[in-house]
Amino acid sequence: MALPAWSAQRASRWRLSLITLALVLTLQACSDNPATPENADTQARTPLAGTASLTAIGPTEGELHILAWPGYIERGDNDPDTDWVSGYELSTGCLVRVTTAGSSDEMVSLMNRHRFDLVTASGDASLRLIASKKVQPINIQLLPSYKHIDPRLQHAPWHKVDGQHYGVPYQWGPNVLMYNSAVFTSAPTSWSVVFDEQTLPDGLSNKGRIQAFDSPIHIADAALYLMHKQPALGIRDPYELTETQYQATLQLLRQQKRLVHRYWHDALLQIQDFRQEGVVASGSWPFQVNALKAAGAPIAAVVPQEGATGWADSTMLHAEAQHPNCAYLWLEWSLNPAVQADVANWFGSLPAVPAACDNTTRLGQAGCTRNGYALFDQLRFWKTPVTACATQQGNCVPYSRWSSDYTAIMSGR
Repeated sequence: MALPAWSAQRASRWRLSLITLALVLTLQACSDNPATPENADTQARTPLAGTASLTAIGPTEGELHILAWPGYIERGDNDPDTDWVSGYELSTGCLVRVTTAGSSDEMVSLMNRHRFDLVTASGDASLRLIASKKVQPINIQLLPSYKHIDPRLQHAPWHKVDGQHYGVPYQWGPNVLMYNSAVFTSAPTSWSVVFDEQTLPDGLSNKGRIQAFDSPIHIADAALYLMHKQPALGIRDPYELTETQYQATLQLLRQQKRLVHRYWHDALLQIQDFRQEGVVASGSWPFQVNALKAAGAPIAAVVPQEGATGWADSTMLHAEAQHPNCAYLWLEWSLNPAVQADVANWFGSLPAVPAACDNTTRLGQAGCTRNGYALFDQLRFWKTPVTACATQQGNCVPYSRWSSDYTAIMSGR
């Protein structure tokens, strides 16, 4: 299913956003204490059952520290019309401070080292944070708007464990196949264009012209492709792999290594590579697709016949949050349909609250369609691979193995 074209009316706003994000990423790169991926074993451990620490919202503490993906918490610095923070600050007296992270591994590392109040964690980080007890249960009784969340997300296994809610759904979206529409005369129908060496429609090989995601969770993309290419492997869930299935997936990734121009994790650098370095196909996010379209590049995106992985982010409360009252007020604020629409409209994501799609002044049904709302059932959402798996007999390969093995593959070992 091809994704509809993104409106170019916000092109100048996106350019401002990209400039700001470039500065953020540069400052992070120059930090004296760069974040490194957590290498601890992430085999699932059942968290101790308990109750949320807050039973009633009391006086606010005056500030709130949030660890988030770039573009998730905007106060109008990039675009004066894109601000869902100032209203919260005025109504609560809680001053918001934001730190951004470029990957789930970085988020886990930062959460282990610092006391942020909240984190917008994807499913490949959330279970690690729960298992390591870095986040605390959420008392959803203090969130009147929780009932308005998409029912498909309210009890999702990446934020609800052992009957406890540990996160509040925020946004979701697909990992799409982004491609150069000047090279592909029609949308590619399979992920094979980034996994198997082949001649592309322009008569040239894909070798050196494709990219792959610089994260162990990319193993799931390869496993998803093998579910359809080699059904005899018996893969039922791309995050739950037996040793045999896992080794077949690693072999595919070693094959892909010979084709890769660059492993990407910096969205801005991927945008540059598609514009200037001859890259023509890669797994990507709507953020990059939308930004390139706004700049006039011949770019389109598709979810191929095999489906796609996706991300569903939840806002989680640090186990030692210093400003819990401000945090709970933010959790409720984040579920306002207008806020949800603003985030989706700016980031290119989908709202966790379906009513946001009816907010025609900010997003509207057209915006939800444009960002891929109909793709939900085709997506395999990120989750942390663990040893105890539900779809296979015996044990599955945990994330600690994914991390070390994928690092080896990227380095050519």
